Amino acid sequence: MMIERVDVKVLVLGGDGYLGWPTSLHFSARGHEVALVDSFLRRTEHARRGSDSLTPILPLEQRVARWEQVSGVRMPWFELDITDQDALYAVIADFRPDTIIDYAELPSAPYSMIDCAHAVRTQRNNVEGTLNVIWAMRELVPDAHLVKLGTMGEYGTPNIDIEEGYIEITHKGRRDRMTFPKRAGSFYHLSKVHDSHNLEFAARIWGLRVTDLNQGVVHGIETAETILDPGLINRFDYDEIFGTALNRFCVQAMTANSLTVYGSGRQRRGFLNIRDTLQCVELAALNPAAPGQFRVFNQFTEVFSILELAEIVAECAHKDGYEVTVEHLHNPRIEAEDHYYNPSNQGLLDLGLKPILLSTELLESTLSVIRRHRDRLVSGVMTPSTSWS
Repeated sequence: MMIERVDVKVLVLGGDGYLGWPTSLHFSARGHEVALVDSFLRRTEHARRGSDSLTPILPLEQRVARWEQVSGVRMPWFELDITDQDALYAVIADFRPDTIIDYAELPSAPYSMIDCAHAVRTQRNNVEGTLNVIWAMRELVPDAHLVKLGTMGEYGTPNIDIEEGYIEITHKGRRDRMTFPKRAGSFYHLSKVHDSHNLEFAARIWGLRVTDLNQGVVHGIETAETILDPGLINRFDYDEIFGTALNRFCVQAMTANSLTVYGSGRQRRGFLNIRDTLQCVELAALNPAAPGQFRVFNQFTEVFSILELAEIVAECAHKDGYEVTVEHLHNPRIEAEDHYYNPSNQGLLDLGLKPILLSTELLESTLSVIRRHRDRLVSGVMTPSTSWS
């Protein structure tokens, strides 16, 4: 299906983040009017923990200024916590977006499991923020389209195929179409489940347009826009709290002798490249949900086990002359390590997604960025310290 080109006013919540920043540049580069919002919570939490992005990212004010110099396009931004209802309302009332892309959440399962305070902070930030967004839409821009980033982690690992948001069931001779059952694996993932329920309710009761993107684990650093200037570089988290297993493996391949796999490594998950994230969000934005529709897409392109990823990284590192081994650590998480996993992802493919599959070339791109900035590595931050038990 071809995208019908329609210029839109896009408000990106969490526009300083790993996904929000390249998304903002992507839409701006395509002629859309873009504004950014961020509270810099990720930067603050890194500072508290003594970690940082491996890549040297500029303050947002300087990042935006660099983009405006490179592109010649103005891109306003606002320092704003979306749990501040009055401040959020003021920005939406002034900008009047056609599309709101919401990344403005604490995106870490380990963070949410540290202790009670971190669990409460995660759910308060994520659930309250989402509620503020949908109320602001209802009162100020009821025809706008919300593209909300969810997670495949909402589903857990059920012993049935994972459908896209909904499931047809037969019970005692009666049939119904219901939202797919959720079995989250952390208080963070539970916050996303709460978001999904609130969004479905708002669409059904108020007629809002909502697309919930249940995203897999994202890999990669560079996009077509972030490589245009060193000042546009994307962030790259590799620590135990905000980094992913694949990010950790890539950093370990360049700096250590072993890749640390939690447990057996047979846990299976959905993955996609960061450029595919931009494709998916653009497809969702330019083909919006209908009024009153709560639309769910499972946003991933491939499924791997954690051990398969480690072996792929080790092979790529070996070609570059790095000798690494795979080390199995005690799994700090409570999760099934042997399980059925067959999720559907047809919706975005039907809209025109052209997947960029994981390859040696893609991994080499990430590894080369890590090599350039390995002097910024903070030791000790990849060691697991948060336990689910």
